[in-house]
Amino acid sequence: MSASRRRDEHIKMTAPIPEAPSDFIREIVQEDLRNGRYGGRVVTRFPPEPNGYLHIGHAKAVCVDFGVAMEFGGVCHLRMDDTNPAKESMEFVEAIRRDVRWLGFDWGPHFYFSADYFERMYECAVQLIRKRLAYVCDVPQEEWKHYRGIPTQPGKPSPYRNRSVEENLDLFARMRAGEFPDGARCLRALIDMASPNLHLRDPVLYRILRMPHYRTGDRWCIYPTYDFAHPLEDAFEGITHSLCTLEFEVHRPLYDWLLQALEFPEPPRQIEFARLNVSYTVLSKRRLLELVQGGFVNGWDDPRLPTIAGLRRRGYTPSAIREFCRRVGVTKFDGLTDMALLDFCIRDELNMTAPRAMAVLDPVRLVIENYPDGQVEEFEAVNNPEDASMGVRPVPFCKTLYVEREDFEEHPPKNFFRLVPGREVRLRYAYLVTCTGFERDPATGRVCEIRCRYDPASRGGNAPDGRRVKGTIHWVSAPHALEAEIRLYDRLFLVEEPDNVPDGVDFKSTLNPESLKTLRAMVEPSLASAAPGSRYQFERKGYFFADPIDSRPGRPVFNRIVPLRDSWAKQARNAND
Repeated sequence: MSASRRRDEHIKMTAPIPEAPSDFIREIVQEDLRNGRYGGRVVTRFPPEPNGYLHIGHAKAVCVDFGVAMEFGGVCHLRMDDTNPAKESMEFVEAIRRDVRWLGFDWGPHFYFSADYFERMYECAVQLIRKRLAYVCDVPQEEWKHYRGIPTQPGKPSPYRNRSVEENLDLFARMRAGEFPDGARCLRALIDMASPNLHLRDPVLYRILRMPHYRTGDRWCIYPTYDFAHPLEDAFEGITHSLCTLEFEVHRPLYDWLLQALEFPEPPRQIEFARLNVSYTVLSKRRLLELVQGGFVNGWDDPRLPTIAGLRRRGYTPSAIREFCRRVGVTKFDGLTDMALLDFCIRDELNMTAPRAMAVLDPVRLVIENYPDGQVEEFEAVNNPEDASMGVRPVPFCKTLYVEREDFEEHPPKNFFRLVPGREVRLRYAYLVTCTGFERDPATGRVCEIRCRYDPASRGGNAPDGRRVKGTIHWVSAPHALEAEIRLYDRLFLVEEPDNVPDGVDFKSTLNPESLKTLRAMVEPSLASAAPGSRYQFERKGYFFADPIDSRPGRPVFNRIVPLRDSWAKQARNAND
C-alpha cells in the first residue's frame, strides 16, 4: 500500500464515526445469540503470553475481547498462556494485569493461568493416545521438516507413528517422569501427513524441557505446546467466542480437531481478525525485547516504545488509546495504521481537558527598555479556552522576560510575523512591544539578548488605536521562571515499516537518533505545583505530561506527548510533492 493511499485512509478514519461499533465479529455474536447458541452466553478471553510487556497491538485485542463481552452482557477472562517457562516471569504477569486494568477493563474473578490446567491437559493427551490419535515420536525436531514436507506435496509418516497404545502410554509416562533428555522425544497428534495445511501434519502436543516454571517450579519436565494448550483452556473455561488475530487462522483446523477429538459438547468458536500494525515502530515482542535488553531504550516503559507502559509514561490516556482502537476498527484485512491517528486522538481529548501554561523551551532574554525597573504586574491567563469552568490563573510580568529563540530573526523569511528589528508583536496576555535591537554572544555568535520597547496603553495585548499586529508570542518572567527538564520524544524509527527492512539489514540501523532530546526550559511559576502525572498544553509547543517517576514538586520533568500539529505528516507530504 502506498504512503499516499495510507494518508488518504487516515483522513477518512479521523472523520466522525458512529459511537456504537459494528463489525463482522459483533454480527457473528449477534447471530449466535439469536440462534440460542451457547445458551445465550457470551464469554471471551484475553490470553497473553507473559513473555514481555503489552503493546499497542495488544491494546486493540484487549478492546475487542473485553469490548465484545461487555456489549453483549457477557464476561471476559484474563488468562496467562504460560506454557513456555524459558521466557516467562511474574514480572510480565504483573505488568499485564496492571496494563489491562489501566486501559479500563476488569476481569472480576476470572483470572487464570495455563499452568493451573497442566494436569488436566496431561489427561487429555492420555485420552488422545488411548483413541490412537496421538503417539510418542523419536524424530528430532530439526529433522522433522524433512518428514513434514511442503504444502503441495504429502509428507512422509514418522517411523514411530504406528506404536501401540500401550507403548505410547508407557513412553509418555516416562517422558513425564524425566527419564529422557530434552528434545529426545515428543508427543505428536496423529492426523494427516497429506493435509495441505502443515499444522495438521502430526503437530507436536508435548515436548521435553527441563526448565523450572515460575508458577509450578520443577514439578513438570514436559510442557504442552501453545496449539495444544490454547483450545483446551478455552474449553475448560467455557469460552464461547475465542477471538484472535489472523495469523491463527491456519491454526483453526487444529483447534477444532482437538476439541472434536476430545468430545467437548459445545466447543468454543474461534474467530480471527486483522492484527494492528503501526507505522514507525515495531510490535514484535522479540524485537522489543532486543531493544530493551540491548540498551537502545530505557526499559519497557521508555516513552518511545509502543508498549502500554511506555505510552502511559509518555502521557497518553486510556481513553485516547481506546478511541484509537475504536477508530482502527475490526476487519479481516491487514494494513498499516499511521501513528498520527493515535496522536490525533490524544490531541482531540487534551484540547478539551488540559490546562494551558507558558513554557519557553529554548530561552533567550528579552529586555523591555522603557518598562519601569522593579515593577511587577500580574495578568490573567485563560486555563482552557474550550472550558470556561477551568477559570484563569495569574502570571507575573516584569522588565526582563524569556522568549523562544526561534521567535526572533534578524533577516526573516517570508511570512515570518514574530520578532524582527523594527517590528511590533504581541506578548500574549500582556503588551505590544517593538523590537529595537539585539546582542550576540561574541564567543558563539548566537543571539543572547533582545531589546524592545512596550506600549503602556496596550495592556492586555490590544492596541488602543485599533492597529493590526499579526504576531503573538508567549513568554515567561525571568525572575519568576522555574527551570524544568523537558523531554522531547519523536518517532523511534526513521522508516515507516522497520519490520520490513531488506534482507541483511539490521532493523536497529533504522533507529531515529533524534528520538529523544532533553532540554532545560524556563516555565511559568504556576508549574512549580504540577503534580506528577498531570497534563498540560504548553502554548504553541504541544501537550506535556509531568513524568510520574522523575518529576518532583518544584523540580518538574515534562514529557512531550505530542506537538500541537503532526510534523511527520507535513514531512511526508513534502517528500511526495
